[in-house]
Amino acid sequence: MPSTATATQPTIEKDFYRIGEVSRLTNLKPFVLRYWETEFPMLEPVKSSSGHRLYRQEDVDMVLRIKRLLYDEGFTIAGARRHLREQNGAGEGEHAAGAGSAVAEGAAQLLSRRMLLDLRDTLRAFLTLLERK
Repeated sequence: MPSTATATQPTIEKDFYRIGEVSRLTNLKPFVLRYWETEFPMLEPVKSSSGHRLYRQEDVDMVLRIKRLLYDEGFTIAGARRHLREQNGAGEGEHAAGAGSAVAEGAAQLLSRRMLLDLRDTLRAFLTLLERK
């Protein structure tokens, strides 16, 4: 089944990607990917018999989710780990109604987080203006 390419997903889909390919696809350095493996237990590429990391498509998707949380949404590593753990836990054992409310709650938290980040940026801008006088 061919995948549709978006701005955040790789354009080709295959069984396994080596770390260099994932690095190019996600625009991240290999050392960042190796570090994230230690910080995010849900990111666990398989190792070949020669010890090379082999990322599955779901690993690449997880890397992109982590990157979005850390770089775009401003999560800390601990916060992103907790967010992903909560999302995975919510998706595994809940009924459809419970999952819907969890999505609504997650959207409200994301909106609140964005509002707080905007407020922080505005306050920093005001502080900069005040310090110039």
